[in-house]
Amino acid sequence: MYDNSGSISKNTRKEKDTQADIKGKATIGGVNYWIDGWAKTGENGPWYSLSFKVRDDKQPAAPKAAKADVDGDIPF
Repeated sequence: MYDNSGSISKNTRKEKDTQADIKGKATIGGVNYWIDGWAKTGENGPWYSLSFKVRDDKQPAAPKAAKADVDGDIPF
């Protein structure tokens, strides 16, 4: 999964009306999230209410900072 992307699909395990209609996952700013969504209907038609929760599993490593080459030759 790429940073600032994710996917959702129908919750096939839904047993109660209070459980999410859609579920998925996303990576935002290098942090993995679970996504839950509930189908709603309003004045402007159907829409989804979303909830995001940080995933405890498989957190990506923080990008490593570039190391300066202090022992190398000066190029001038």
